[in-house]
Amino acid sequence: MNTLNRRSFVKQSSLVTGTTLAATMLAGSVSCKSVSDHVRVGLIGCKNMGFSDLKAFLGEPNVSCLALCDIDKTILEDRASEVEKLTGKKPILYADFRKLLENKEIDAVIIGTPDHWHAMILLMALAAGKHVYVEKPMGHSIEECMTMVQAAEKYPKQVIQVGMWQRSCQHWLDASEYVRSGKLGEVNLVRAWIYKGMGTPVPAQPNSQAPDTVDYNMWLGPAPLRPFNKNRFHYDFRWFWDYAGGAMTDWGVHLLDFAMHGMNVGFPDSVSPGGGCYLNKGVIDTPDIQQAIYSYPKHTMIWECGLIPRMGPYGMGHGVSFTGTKGTLIVSRNGWQVTAEVSNKDKKKYIDDVPSQPAIGGLKEHVQNFLNGIRKGDKQRASVQIGAQTAMVCEMGNIAYRTGKLIHWDSKTMSFAEEDAQKLTKLSYRDPWKLQIF
Repeated sequence: MNTLNRRSFVKQSSLVTGTTLAATMLAGSVSCKSVSDHVRVGLIGCKNMGFSDLKAFLGEPNVSCLALCDIDKTILEDRASEVEKLTGKKPILYADFRKLLENKEIDAVIIGTPDHWHAMILLMALAAGKHVYVEKPMGHSIEECMTMVQAAEKYPKQVIQVGMWQRSCQHWLDASEYVRSGKLGEVNLVRAWIYKGMGTPVPAQPNSQAPDTVDYNMWLGPAPLRPFNKNRFHYDFRWFWDYAGGAMTDWGVHLLDFAMHGMNVGFPDSVSPGGGCYLNKGVIDTPDIQQAIYSYPKHTMIWECGLIPRMGPYGMGHGVSFTGTKGTLIVSRNGWQVTAEVSNKDKKKYIDDVPSQPAIGGLKEHVQNFLNGIRKGDKQRASVQIGAQTAMVCEMGNIAYRTGKLIHWDSKTMSFAEEDAQKLTKLSYRDPWKLQIF
């Protein structure tokens, strides 16, 4: 089993970090506050999921928002007004996350920025003594993910939770337990998919000046210097390689996580690509139709996405299916169910059908787990190791797509056999930003 642990997270290729990693699971956790103690949080990146995370935090007792940071002044002020309405207190506002991290009264930070900022902010936050709740995908490259695992080892007293909140949904875990029970028989095919249902292609936009309220240079940060374009900004950043990895690293992090969790596996042996950017060609970078076939010793895992259509396998917009010799389990954010295979000989079902089981849990429970990690030392359900492994597997699918060929992963050296694939495991950062290597 190629899981991300002490045995497999070992000496790395020089094209990745040039160092030796000894990535181990964080021991237990460290209790640094009493259960009744206040946790004071700061949010970095306020527009979308970051603010949803913050509201979930503020829904818990003994939590306050001390500060907000965003490069868009309009969003920053709007969110500050919303926080004031929710809490009766206006937070401190920052345009530069480094200033927020200098505030010693802040216990924990939420990182809700575009993906290309996650690693650098997490590393700086840990160095500043903060606990970190970082949105998924945890990192924007394989190198970043491995470096973030190293950083967690260096700062063992800080709690890190990745925003893969399905790890706090009991029905996903119940579905995985059913798959692992063997009731489905031998499972040789696993599928994970997202059909976003955008309906129409992304409209082309001309380059323009960034709004006066936006610090565009800071938004870019370590990413390449390019003209401002509305299609590359806010939510749509995820369709450009400079900042993200498309639907693969948006939804794939959630869905492939449980495709692997149910099968109790980690890294694949090889990945082959499919798809293309058909209806959005020349407007976005990432594919609007994509497949990735991950090969494991005893099964195949298939990723599938479509940006324009909304109807995927089994008539569902998203999900994960496990097809065995005795039946198929399908799980989504709406619940899970099992449909039995029928014998050709006597027309009897091999197993009992499982009717639709309800969804249980979500973001609230995930935030509670993080807070309990700070207050009581609870183990994090989406640890930095889990976040790294899943993000890396998603990166592998994208690297196969970008190289246009079958690629092979060696879990002993943590590297690709193909040179062009290996080069895509790391990013080039714009000065003065550097990725700290441990």
